[in-house]
Amino acid sequence: MKDSHGRVIDYLRISLTDRCNFRCVYCMPEEGVCAMSHEEILRLEEIERLVKVAAGLGIRSVRLTGGEPLVRKGVVDLVDAITKIDGIENVSMTTNGVLLPRMIDDLKAAGLSRVNISLDTLDADQFRAITRVGNLEDTLAGIDAALEAGLNPVKVNAVTVRSLDQDFLAFAKMSIGRPLHMRFIEYMPVGDTSEEGGTGWGKQDVIPSEELFDTINKQAREAGLPELRPAGTSKPLGWGPARYFEFPDAQGTVGFISPLSRHFCAECNRLRVTADGKVRPCLFSDTEYDVRSALREGSDAAVRDVLLEALGAKPDEHHDKVGTERNMSQIGG
Repeated sequence: MKDSHGRVIDYLRISLTDRCNFRCVYCMPEEGVCAMSHEEILRLEEIERLVKVAAGLGIRSVRLTGGEPLVRKGVVDLVDAITKIDGIENVSMTTNGVLLPRMIDDLKAAGLSRVNISLDTLDADQFRAITRVGNLEDTLAGIDAALEAGLNPVKVNAVTVRSLDQDFLAFAKMSIGRPLHMRFIEYMPVGDTSEEGGTGWGKQDVIPSEELFDTINKQAREAGLPELRPAGTSKPLGWGPARYFEFPDAQGTVGFISPLSRHFCAECNRLRVTADGKVRPCLFSDTEYDVRSALREGSDAAVRDVLLEALGAKPDEHHDKVGTERNMSQIGG
């Protein structure tokens, strides 16, 4: 299906829950969010029905997000159900990786094809500070589990923040010895977590991807390594806007996602559904359409109408507007 700007929309991101086993400083307050009630959250059968209707409109790829999707009871059964829907070609997940070692075999058997794992630092103390409760080794174990299970691709997402002084070369080098796809995402000040009492980060902490690319190459030269080059056949499958590069003879790639410095709105191919059943045409807009009511009170045609209404409202771009009334854990970004 196409939106009013001629873009093919075939990708649906669905937040399964607003709950998480981390309390990342840029995602939610330290005390967590006021958790939605069971009645507010879409039931698993409602999500399955939503995907069936969406597939009939042309959705081919589904990504399950949160919060942390693996804390949602029944997630394995949901993956299994979605993969069996006619028209759905791929089901993936974005996770912090902590629960993957104990769940990866069941998830793969259910049909999970790929995974994105969030990891913003390789320093254990800094990792604890960012997540407030997490341990670096747990997420690293999740990455290992995904690779050992043969998921393809396995991507690692790092939000780049100037104040953190992250070791970008160490991140990039993770792509050399294993088929791991390292992706750097420009920090986006979204919601009140970027204000006082949250991260304390601001626009000055945004590192444009072009600057980061030059920094990594400079660090590589100083370390006696070759520079990054455009990725060839090792470029990972996916539906997102990353630009991929690689070190010579590396098994994986290094990607850059630039929502601020290089708008990719013209390439946007997605709709988002929040855990409480609101369809968001754009991450940066607070405009939402209620599909939960249609799922509970209406026919499939009513659900289809909500999706089409949201599709018609997709903006041509976000016009440098960064900010939303919801935190990222509530949006399912």
